[in-house]
Amino acid sequence: MEKYNNHVVAKRWGSFLLLYLGYMLLFADRTVMNISLAYIGKDFHVGAAALGTTASAFFLGYTLMQIPGGYLTDRYGSKLLIITSLLAWSVMTMITGWAWSLTALVVIRFLFGIAEGPYPSAALKRISENYDKREKSQATSALISSNYAGAAVAPLIIVPIIASSGWRNAFVWLGIGGLIVMVAYYLVERPIKNSSFGGQQRTKIEWKNIDSRVWVFVVIGLALNVITKGLETWMPVYFLQERGINLKNLAWLVPLPVISGGIAAFISGFIMVHLFKNRERWMIVIASFLTLVFMFGLFKSSSLVAVVTFDVLIYFVKSLAFTGIFSFTAQILSEKSYGSSIGIVNFGGQLGGFVGPLLIGWIVQLAGSYSAAFLGLVISALVAVIACLFIRKN
Repeated sequence: MEKYNNHVVAKRWGSFLLLYLGYMLLFADRTVMNISLAYIGKDFHVGAAALGTTASAFFLGYTLMQIPGGYLTDRYGSKLLIITSLLAWSVMTMITGWAWSLTALVVIRFLFGIAEGPYPSAALKRISENYDKREKSQATSALISSNYAGAAVAPLIIVPIIASSGWRNAFVWLGIGGLIVMVAYYLVERPIKNSSFGGQQRTKIEWKNIDSRVWVFVVIGLALNVITKGLETWMPVYFLQERGINLKNLAWLVPLPVISGGIAAFISGFIMVHLFKNRERWMIVIASFLTLVFMFGLFKSSSLVAVVTFDVLIYFVKSLAFTGIFSFTAQILSEKSYGSSIGIVNFGGQLGGFVGPLLIGWIVQLAGSYSAAFLGLVISALVAVIACLFIRKN
């Protein structure tokens, strides 16, 4: 019996580590694309607007696939969707490196987003299946911290590849890495067909039965991710154009908020379980309120030190709130509808990621001021705080 238990524990840890690595690779791709945009523009002889279309094509496909991906996870099982998504993602990653025109690249990136879309719901549902209620929140937040880890580690590995052999080979090698993770996950998780639920579940999402808190989380996730992606996309431009920071100094300024957010995401579940037991919603409320406070501080800041400090603080408390949404969801929802519900919640977050950069760019262009753009993000934080007031306890 002890040998059997050790095998189960080892399998569970192996599954978690591979899910974590898979999530890292998925977010590493976005960093690689951002780094590669300048080289892609030179290869295809296109400007910033066309390159922006390439970036948006991925997020459009990814966002649209969140709810269907959650449904498919509940319908066919988490393990099958994880393997399918990793396989499709890896193939599309490699094809990205073989793109023959900008039009082809836009189409590839849209399909890329579709391929990647089911992974979050499937991975988070697998965590929910592998851990009991006491452990779910911590395991969920730990898995989501991989998003930040992937974004932070990717430049260290990929930049040398781009420098030595070009952006195309960087995507090919990233795709090969995905295939390796997929094969390893298959070997660890065999058999792939889930013993529970399987293909006997309902064939449609019963919208009227979705927990009302899910819809509140959609609004909170959207508002918080408007802040995340708005700052992530435009802070480097702000530092370069408004503050006159050179690239060398920018290299250490930009990762600071990501590191802060990653730490917060990793400990979010622990904080929720140990400091907010039976009061989980208050962690989300307090962290969202602090996001509003620090965002207002960034809006009013005049010195570079203050801007960087508030930027780091915003990422920390915002990540506590955003990851807390998923950790809380893991506690309150049943296994049967978990994938669909997570897909709906993540749809809100990804929609915010799509809107944030566009919103900031639009405000800057109209107002001619980053201060006005930061005020827009203050309003977004206020929306998150107001939405938090509607999180019911049961």
